[in-house]
Amino acid sequence: MKHTIVKRLHFCYGHRLMNYDGKCAHPHGHNGILEVELSREKLDSRGMVYDFTEVKRHIQEFLDREIDHKMLLREDDPMVKVLRDIGEPVFVMSENPTAENIAQLIFKAAKEKGLPVVAVRLWETPDAFAEYQEDNSDHYV
Repeated sequence: MKHTIVKRLHFCYGHRLMNYDGKCAHPHGHNGILEVELSREKLDSRGMVYDFTEVKRHIQEFLDREIDHKMLLREDDPMVKVLRDIGEPVFVMSENPTAENIAQLIFKAAKEKGLPVVAVRLWETPDAFAEYQEDNSDHYV
């Protein structure tokens, strides 16, 4: 058995996908909804998996610093140089800035903060999300 919580956060970002034949090959933006799922077998001394306020602080700090209101672009996208040259905020990724890769990026940031994260879901639109989770039983400590 385990206890699970989910913290929902909102952020805005722009992106475009390279090597893609469709609308997302063009620059566009999203109002993303992020769900960070944390889990533990045993609650802490306060009776919590993790304090929601602390989850928000850790994740929001990463979002605000790295990707909120920025263009997320793959490192070989010619827009990187153009946007930087005019002083626009850009977050450069080694892979395409898909919802799947953004969810993985945020998952890894949460792990680095020591959060007992088991999954990150990024709702790119009201009816479509990508989820990243690692298949590793030591998440449930």
